[in-house]
Amino acid sequence: MLRGKSTEDVAAMAEQSIAGGVRIIEVTMTTPGALQAIRMLVDKYSQDQSEHRPIIGVGTVLDEVTARLAILEGAEFVVSPAFQPEVVKMCHRYRVPVMPGVVTIAEAQAAMESGADIVKLFPGSMFKPSIIKTLKGPLPQLNIMPTGGVNLDNIGEWFKAGAFAVGIGSDLTSEAEKTGNYGLISERAKAYTEAAAPYLQNR
Repeated sequence: MLRGKSTEDVAAMAEQSIAGGVRIIEVTMTTPGALQAIRMLVDKYSQDQSEHRPIIGVGTVLDEVTARLAILEGAEFVVSPAFQPEVVKMCHRYRVPVMPGVVTIAEAQAAMESGADIVKLFPGSMFKPSIIKTLKGPLPQLNIMPTGGVNLDNIGEWFKAGAFAVGIGSDLTSEAEKTGNYGLISERAKAYTEAAAPYLQNR
């Protein structure tokens, strides 16, 4: 999950993340020029036909209009901080995976019944990894992606608890933003990909 100060800023973050091994990039709509950044990244990596090509999506989508605009710019998935049925409907219209944010079992069930592919547990910092077992008790078929509060110290615990995926945000970029050394992002991204690899190798 990348949030920058401008189109160029977030694109540079994305390129450093990709250099470090991250292949799924979420550009948040809170970034000025987010749609342009999505198009810029999609155009840059569209010729990559390899198995590990970068996948560019959009995050912090609050309504169906924003979802459609991002999809038209090439976003390959949509993430929102809360469950909005119309956003899910719009994404399904264009056959684009959508991950709405949820906190409660009721929200998770509603999102799943609407056809959401994965639910974003947000903010993950509110919970311990054991919350996944709690949610999957009545909904064992639920695919959960905790976001917010995931870091190198606990990423393994989230996967062990049953996370389908994890979202990484400020922990990936904050030090680079403070120092202006964006090369730190690729180093951090590499550390995350190495930490996650044992849990993703059979997928």
